[in-house]
Amino acid sequence: MMDTEIRSIAQAKARIARAKYQTIASSGQHSIIVDEPTVLGGGDTGMGPFGLLLSSLGSCTIITLRMYIDRKMWVVDEISIELEAFAVEGGHLIQSKIDFKGDLTTEQISRLLTIANSCPIHKVLAGNITMENALA
Repeated sequence: MMDTEIRSIAQAKARIARAKYQTIASSGQHSIIVDEPTVLGGGDTGMGPFGLLLSSLGSCTIITLRMYIDRKMWVVDEISIELEAFAVEGGHLIQSKIDFKGDLTTEQISRLLTIANSCPIHKVLAGNITMENALA
């Protein structure tokens, strides 16, 4: 472990039985089904793990943008984001396209694209991550 103070920011659980590869993922009071597509041997009963990761990033990004827009009292009726992940040599690439429906200047849009990079999930994915596995 690191020498700095460690504080929990989220908890999650996942459980899989014999149904290939249907998993129940939960956090707090909420649960979702995660599965693999049929081409990978799953039942396609829920989002795949990569889709779930992109959904987490996309949701966090537009929530961060909405908070900033509301604080600035800018007029934006809707924010949408489309994300796609690619396997590239040496790692992965995630591309996102953000759309704003509202009354924004070019400068405001430029600022919002910068703010999108400050979403906490973006920071985790772009940063240095340490992961540890242990037997329960």
